[in-house]
Amino acid sequence: MKSLLFTILLVVSAGALRAQFAFDTSAAVKNVPGLYSILITKHDGLVYSHYFNGGSAETLFNDQSLTKSIGAILIGIAIDKGFIPSVDEPISRWFPSLKTDTDGRKATITLREVMNQASGLYHEDLTRLGYYLSLDDPSGRVLSAPLAGEPGKAWVYNNAASHLLSVILTKSTGMDTRTFAAKFLFTPLGITTFEWMKMRDGFYDGSGLLSIRLHSADLLKIGSLLLHEGKYNGQSIVSGGWVEAIMQPTVIYPAGWGFHSSTYALDWYHAEVDGVKFTYGMGWGGQFLVVIPSLSAVVVVNESVADATAIRQSVNFQSRLFPLLLAELRN
Repeated sequence: MKSLLFTILLVVSAGALRAQFAFDTSAAVKNVPGLYSILITKHDGLVYSHYFNGGSAETLFNDQSLTKSIGAILIGIAIDKGFIPSVDEPISRWFPSLKTDTDGRKATITLREVMNQASGLYHEDLTRLGYYLSLDDPSGRVLSAPLAGEPGKAWVYNNAASHLLSVILTKSTGMDTRTFAAKFLFTPLGITTFEWMKMRDGFYDGSGLLSIRLHSADLLKIGSLLLHEGKYNGQSIVSGGWVEAIMQPTVIYPAGWGFHSSTYALDWYHAEVDGVKFTYGMGWGGQFLVVIPSLSAVVVVNESVADATAIRQSVNFQSRLFPLLLAELRN
């Protein structure tokens, strides 16, 4: 019932939004030229929707590494439908060359370890990102290169390994990642317009380096799934068990960035601010999808992806804007 109300209220409540939130006059909002959107729902009602600096409800925003978090939901759906046995399946199932690699550790790497950014696989050099993106077979490069670390031991953010998830989805389901997402996630959520780019290997980007592009309001729907045990409009889109695995992971790693003391698992972050726990996806430049179960709230932020301002924008949201926003939600 709650997820049905979400659709209704998201449409009708836009005309009854609060005239102003306290943070509207804060420098954390007013002096950020790269800030494009802030949307908030509480108890499935849209309580705040504002676009800035040329952003609009029609803009398809570059969601960067939110691509990974959306991909995690797709992996869960594939597990639900029997295409993938489990998150603890060795990825050598899809990449048999790992079974005969001279480094026997590669054959033990699991899907979970890839999604936890703890695979130990080769990772791209961000200072030479053009090299990685120019590869005709980026997955082959990741799999054949010497391991960069011990599988399962440490969190090392790895865009290159994350792209393997899109390859695995395609190999497992017989559908490309975009088609699978449209059929089993986006269409049931009423998401009809989006963009998704392919890597040079012909697989849709699973890393966020080329990125999915969505409307900010459509990200709210994805957050709603996590609030409602994988259901939307009464329809189960992804199992409650997978949502629980995302929201309450059993294997976690300290994250190297994000909110203070964040942990990471299954391509989502977890943190606590002012006593409030939340789960969030984060992309370069300040793309945020924040799910706050205790407040029945979802927060979406889209910002510029320009390298010159990206880190500053992200830190501004985490340290200045989010505490103000959280205080409003607690009122």
